[in-house]
Amino acid sequence: MSPNNFAATDFDGLSGEMPESNIQIITSGGRRIPAHSTVLAAASSVLESILVRPQKRRSSEKTIRILGVPCDAVSVFVHFLSSFKCTEEQMEKHGIHLLALSHVYLVPQLKQKCTKGLAEQLTIENAVDMLQLARLCDAPNLYLKCLKLISTNFKKVEKTEGWKFLQDHDPQLELEILQFMDEADSRKKRTRRHRREQNLYLQLSEAMDCIEHICTEGCTSVGPCNEEPCTKKLPCSKFKTCQGVQLLIRHFASCKRRVNGGCLRCKRMWQLLRLHSSICDRPDECRVPLCRQFKVKVQQKGDDGLWKSLVGKVVSARALSSLSLPKRKREEEPKMNLDHHQVRNFLTTQCH
Repeated sequence: MSPNNFAATDFDGLSGEMPESNIQIITSGGRRIPAHSTVLAAASSVLESILVRPQKRRSSEKTIRILGVPCDAVSVFVHFLSSFKCTEEQMEKHGIHLLALSHVYLVPQLKQKCTKGLAEQLTIENAVDMLQLARLCDAPNLYLKCLKLISTNFKKVEKTEGWKFLQDHDPQLELEILQFMDEADSRKKRTRRHRREQNLYLQLSEAMDCIEHICTEGCTSVGPCNEEPCTKKLPCSKFKTCQGVQLLIRHFASCKRRVNGGCLRCKRMWQLLRLHSSICDRPDECRVPLCRQFKVKVQQKGDDGLWKSLVGKVVSARALSSLSLPKRKREEEPKMNLDHHQVRNFLTTQCH
């Protein structure tokens, strides 16, 4: 593209007429790109300050030197200042240099396009180089994407020439990458632990529903106190959990080791009854055994902080589950296995 055609393209679509160029952009290769000072000043505050600065040499020709960047990249840059357009081909070929120019000359629109375009060009081979560029050009979105790619594919990245060069010449950036990876790993572990705990709280919440359902309406093999269970009753919607609670209740009612406190299954049932009492807001009407007695005991002696924390988390999980899930999904929640080691250990820990 000749300089004259380039200048015509710059202003095409802005006013329909090409203002006469009054300044020349000079590149490292000696190319001269005609431009208009008003357009340059409007697009870049840095170029505006350069334009108002008095020239050292007295000459009728005004020039601005943009050096250290390929001539074609400067041409694309100047074109963008007037048209605010950049093709995918230009971005693919000159994206790195355009990001540097947009940073140096404070052109946020171009910087945004470069950040997005270079993010799409990220590979394992260029991730380290792109990370260094993003840090130098203050492009946080691109910087974060580079870090994530490096962290996810670290074993492959550390075999690249970019990583070897980084180790020899930029130990600070190497440390930042390793710290990010360590923090990301810690976040994953915390997230997994949080999900496991939330799942347990949801399971305990479901067990509370089942205890109340069994003691109020009855289910397949256990019914309310002083009433015979209906043998023709169909399984409830939470039958997997409900069946486990029924088996635990039947064992609790007949266990002979319970009196001496030597039965672990009876201890778990005792803990579930206590948890129900802590959550129940109508003890005078409640038909769950020992609900009112536990309430009275708490009023007299109080509850320890660890137990209060458990109750609060189960109540929160119950509320969030009720609000966030539609009815069909609620019926598909994880079913509680009362003999599962996580539930067993969790309840025992909260009670001691």
